[in-house]
Amino acid sequence: MINADMLKNLTLLILAIFLVTGCTQGRQDNEDISSKDTINVNIGNEPPSLDWSRATDSTSYLILNNLMEGLTQFGDTFLPEPNLAESWEIGEDGQTYTFKIREDVLWSDGVPLKAVDFEYSWKRLLNPATGGDYAYFLYDIENAEEYNTGEIDDAEKVGVKALDDRTLVVRLKRKASYFPSLLSFMSTYPMRKDVVEKYGIKWTEPENIVTLGPYKLTEWKHHSDILLTKNPEYYGEQPRIDKVSMIMNENTSSALALYESGKLDYADSKSIPPLEVPRLIDLEDFTTTLMFRGNYIAFNVKKPPFDNPLVRKAFAASIDRASIIDLIQGAGIVNTSWIPKDMLAYNPDIGIKFDPAQAQKWLAEAGYPGGKGFPEVFFLWPDVSYNRVIAEALQSMWKQYLGIEVELMNEEWKVYLSTINNNPPEIHRAGWGADFPDPHNFMSLFQCNTGNNRTGWCNPKYDRLVDRAAQETDIEKRKELYDRAQKILTETDAPIAPFYNSKQQNLIKPYVKGLVPNPLDLVLFKKVYFENNSAAHMEGE
Repeated sequence: MINADMLKNLTLLILAIFLVTGCTQGRQDNEDISSKDTINVNIGNEPPSLDWSRATDSTSYLILNNLMEGLTQFGDTFLPEPNLAESWEIGEDGQTYTFKIREDVLWSDGVPLKAVDFEYSWKRLLNPATGGDYAYFLYDIENAEEYNTGEIDDAEKVGVKALDDRTLVVRLKRKASYFPSLLSFMSTYPMRKDVVEKYGIKWTEPENIVTLGPYKLTEWKHHSDILLTKNPEYYGEQPRIDKVSMIMNENTSSALALYESGKLDYADSKSIPPLEVPRLIDLEDFTTTLMFRGNYIAFNVKKPPFDNPLVRKAFAASIDRASIIDLIQGAGIVNTSWIPKDMLAYNPDIGIKFDPAQAQKWLAEAGYPGGKGFPEVFFLWPDVSYNRVIAEALQSMWKQYLGIEVELMNEEWKVYLSTINNNPPEIHRAGWGADFPDPHNFMSLFQCNTGNNRTGWCNPKYDRLVDRAAQETDIEKRKELYDRAQKILTETDAPIAPFYNSKQQNLIKPYVKGLVPNPLDLVLFKKVYFENNSAAHMEGE
């Protein structure tokens, strides 16, 4: 039988062993770094798709940005620069773009990149049979929307054509100053017709896929891990790190333990439990970056009682955004504007603010005084990151300020995406990270025919304002148009309730260099190297 003194001594012994082994595991000495050839990261969940005509989520985005590249890329100032296109010219009409494709680019199987690979990819994205949510991205192109919506069935009428192996001509239906910027995004990457048609739905498996970025997909153990390795055919400077190992761990506490034990070299918000932030915030490893990422509550306007804008406005006015920021340990800033802070046309005065008294008035006007008679409704949230804490806080607020009991339901990431695409409930938690740093990327999301608008809301006046703003070259006039459109979106019709902009919280080991978080959440491992790694320095010099 163990007495109290024996138990105390045993506990101290176990604690001492834990501290010693923990410190040993977490330490990375110079000898370890000098031979290290793999960066280890956690991507949180299984990527729903690595088919860039169908991918819509941030996990797939992270992977594809390191496997593929586009016609353009962003420089340090987030302006588009040549990439797979060595140059482009804009016609006198401002609507015709002629891109010259680099001639030194090879796919990972050694086949040269051709202009037709872009034409095929874009028309595949627009083909209604593909079901690409990002098809609307190309709606600026002549006849692109008509083809995608089935108004015409001839892909040859779409204004994109490969004139020869190195010349791609794109005809827009209107001027769009941001057009070169969106050509850096994954949905516009080139694609090999022969590979897609040969392997069908399995074309993205490691043994089949061909890519042209700095890394290639070597292993994909579904729901477990992914391994990227250097692509020897890459036209640019070879990465200084040979491999990127990506595990899929949705448990933030477990992921943080892996980082602290030295098994992860980089961890973002998917690997940091909110309650641990106060302990971590002063560490050398810890950084925060304000993102071009908006978080919002989406209302399904096709399902009663959220077909009534008064109900939607009441729910929006009963969100105490400041307290949510406190709950998530500062991983964001309060925002009621849909356009994020630091982006053109951001306006902090726009949107429905926290006002419980006004919320109750709107609810009473809708026919539900004090929440009486309000039907059963469900709030869906993806089971990742801070979402459980946020969901429970919102449930409490709607109960306290509206007298309404909202049922919570959560799903793992891939299932959640399927649900909001096919049959979203009355309310769901959603977010949007910038694909390119222009307000059109946020405002076009809620136009009538966009694949990522899961609210069912459609307002032609809003659409017209967004279209006019997209063509406007005068910055002040463009801001005014976006202000008017935002007021419809967030105040008058309120199909969404923006509530905060994200701050990315990161842990980066001190020996990891070149990994600099940015507002677009572009993590490019080709720029990363390990300090005191002799092999990496030799290759990089």
